[in-house]
Amino acid sequence: MSLTYKSAGVDIEKANRLVTDYKRFAKSTRTKGVVSDVGSFGGLFSPDLRKHKDPILVSSTDGVGTKLKIAFLADKHDTVGIDLVAMSANDILCSGAEGLFFLDYVSTGRIRSSVLRDVVKGVAAGCREAGYALIGGETAEMPGMYAPGEYDLAGFGVGIVDHCEIIDGRSTRIGNIVLGLESSGLHSNGYSLVRKVFSRKEQKVHSRILLAPTKLYCKGVLAAKKAAMINGIANITGGAFYDKIPRIIPRGMAIEIYEGSWPVPEIFSLIQKKGNIDDRQMYHTLNMGIGMVMVLEPGQVDKAALALLGCGVKPHIIGRVIKGQREVVIR
Repeated sequence: MSLTYKSAGVDIEKANRLVTDYKRFAKSTRTKGVVSDVGSFGGLFSPDLRKHKDPILVSSTDGVGTKLKIAFLADKHDTVGIDLVAMSANDILCSGAEGLFFLDYVSTGRIRSSVLRDVVKGVAAGCREAGYALIGGETAEMPGMYAPGEYDLAGFGVGIVDHCEIIDGRSTRIGNIVLGLESSGLHSNGYSLVRKVFSRKEQKVHSRILLAPTKLYCKGVLAAKKAAMINGIANITGGAFYDKIPRIIPRGMAIEIYEGSWPVPEIFSLIQKKGNIDDRQMYHTLNMGIGMVMVLEPGQVDKAALALLGCGVKPHIIGRVIKGQREVVIR
C-alpha cells in the first residue's frame, strides 16, 4: 500500500467538509464591507471610509491561553470561540475603534469535526456580538503536535477609528473618575494559576463558571463614547490591575482603586482562599470582577454609565486619578 497524506494523519477531505459549516457561520457575521466569501486565498474587506475624516486602522492578535485546558477537561467547546474574539476586540476597543473584520486560526493533532464546529460557531457568535465580520481563517491538522483531543486557537482583528477620536489616556487629568465595567467571570487570563489551585476534579465541578465566555464590551463602550468624552480605556487581561491600567496613566499621575466598591464574584474568593493567595497577587493576575476600566471627567460619568447600562454593561465608580508615578494603588 502506498503512503498517503491521510495515512500520515492529515485528512484533507474532512477539513474541506468542515469549510461548508465555517462558511455558514461566517455568513451570519457578514457586514456591508465584506467582498469575498470564506474559502478564497485571502479575505477581502472594503471599509466605508466616507464616514471617517482621517481613518486609522487598529489591529490586535491573541489566543485563549490555558483556559482551553478546562474546555478539554469538560468537553465543552462552544464558548472558547467567543473568548477568542473578545481577547482581540476588547483590546482594539481601548483605542475607541469600532470593529471591521476578524480571522481565526485553529490547530489540532486530529480533526474532530463536532468539536471544531462548536469552536468556530462560537467565533461567529463573538463576531456578531462585537460587530466584526468573520472573513477567513485556517484549520491546521498537525499529527504529533498536540495531545489527543487538544487544539489551540489564535485570532486577529482589525478595527477603525478617526485619528482625532483615538482614546489613549493623554487627556486624563488629576481628579478624573475611574469607572469599572463588570466582568462575566475570569475571562481568559490567570488559568495557569487556577489550574494549580483546583484539582482536575474541582476544575470539572466549577467548569460552568470557569468557562463563562469573556464579556464583549464593544456595543456598550462605543455607545458610551457617543454619549460622553472618554479619556482612557484599559482592558483588564494578563497582568490585571497593576500591569494594564498604567498603560493609560500620564506621567505625574496614578490611579487609586477603591477596594470593595464593586461586587467581587464568589469564584475569586474561592480561588484566593483555597490557594492561600495574597491580595496583591490576586489583583496582579485576575480581573476580580472588573473586565475593563474607563477614565472620565466627573461630569461625563453619568452619561457614560447610562449608555453602558442600556447595552447590558454594569459600571461602578471604582477609583480616581491622583498624583503619582504611573502606578495603581489599591486601598
